[in-house]
Amino acid sequence: MHVSTVITLLFFCNAAELHKASPEGSGSRTNHGRAGRSQRGSSLLKRNTSVLPCKVHTYLHEKYLDCQEKNLVNVLPGWPQDLQQMLLAKNKIRVLKNNTFLAYQRLKILDLQRNEISKIENGAFFGLNDLTTLLLQHNQIKTLKEGVFAYTPTLVSLRLYDNPWDCTCKMKTFISMLQIPRNNNMGNYAKCESPQKLKNQRLRQIKPEELCREKVKGQLDPKLQLTGNLTVTQPEVNYTLCNHSVFPTEMLDCKRKELKKVPNNIPPNIVTLDLSYNKISQLGPKDFKDVYKLKNLNLRSNAIEYIDPAAFLGLTHLEELDLSNNSLHNIEYGVLEDLYILKLFGLRDNPWRCDYDIHYLFYWLKHHYNVYHNGLECKFPEEYKGCSVGKYIRNYFEECPRDKLPEPPGSSEEYEETKDDVNQETKDDEREKTHSDHTTKKLGVRVIFIG
Repeated sequence: MHVSTVITLLFFCNAAELHKASPEGSGSRTNHGRAGRSQRGSSLLKRNTSVLPCKVHTYLHEKYLDCQEKNLVNVLPGWPQDLQQMLLAKNKIRVLKNNTFLAYQRLKILDLQRNEISKIENGAFFGLNDLTTLLLQHNQIKTLKEGVFAYTPTLVSLRLYDNPWDCTCKMKTFISMLQIPRNNNMGNYAKCESPQKLKNQRLRQIKPEELCREKVKGQLDPKLQLTGNLTVTQPEVNYTLCNHSVFPTEMLDCKRKELKKVPNNIPPNIVTLDLSYNKISQLGPKDFKDVYKLKNLNLRSNAIEYIDPAAFLGLTHLEELDLSNNSLHNIEYGVLEDLYILKLFGLRDNPWRCDYDIHYLFYWLKHHYNVYHNGLECKFPEEYKGCSVGKYIRNYFEECPRDKLPEPPGSSEEYEETKDDVNQETKDDEREKTHSDHTTKKLGVRVIFIG
């Protein structure tokens, strides 16, 4: 009896002790948990701090990121997306991959000088529609294609000097882009490092057609026949051979005058110029330099096979241009850059060659979707004869070898959208043939009524 009573008392005493100790134990466990979380949070904070080693400042209402001399090897995530200036000079970046700056679409100035950049993928600057200044000097870039800058329509200042430029045929289109007159602040002072015969020559002073001479040995480029070493002296043609009228608008009618070049000293107030049915074979860089009020230019049915990139420089009021029934294989990069308000573009009955050089014309028309055009059909090579250029572009992206395929920036969905756009362009070409029955001609210029 006494033994059982003692055991019962001891049991209740132990229970009481455990009850007193439990709050302390619970608190201890709680504190330990808080301490663990605190340590993990501190570690996470340190890692986040290492992701953001740069300083963000605001000056004159513009936000800029100063991330110079931080030993960066790529662009880091987590930076503010509303940046307008990004300073990444003096780092160790080697490659700019597609969509590198996609999150920073408000950028105006991008400084990448004094890195180790040797490769820039075609879509690296995708999304930078507001970029005006790009600094790439003092890097290791050897070659670039003009497609790299297809996504920077407002770019006006591009620095490229102190790079080991390899001035070979693959640089032809890029150098042509630099030499467009409106790009007079792009690539200044950049020089070739190789080949030896072009070493120290400036990119802006090289003749692009000379870069591909060795590649086509024995084949004479028709453009070289027109602009090469052989100088053909032709008598100047005065505009007084043409009919000049001032009502209802000032017009110069030079149709069927057997002209072999554009007349000189055309009156500057001419609004309509008709040069159709002549024998003009090329358009030079100064042929229309003084006719800045020109709105309608008819060059139909000549023998034009080459147009200088500066031929239409300054024709910012041109609304109608007819180049149909000539000998054009393609249109050089930059020829159409000043035709801001062009509405009607005659292209039919030219022997268009569907190769890489036709891409510039196709994509210019694609971006200027309000320009009505017709007749853009392949004549060469034989496999594409009779097909629309849009169909050729679609086949180019679907069938050409992978190493020739320009890598589309972004996801596969964006790539499919690009193909859909090309398909739509093909349908548009077919509709243009239907619309052609509803066109009339007035003074050699095609007038179109569109419902």
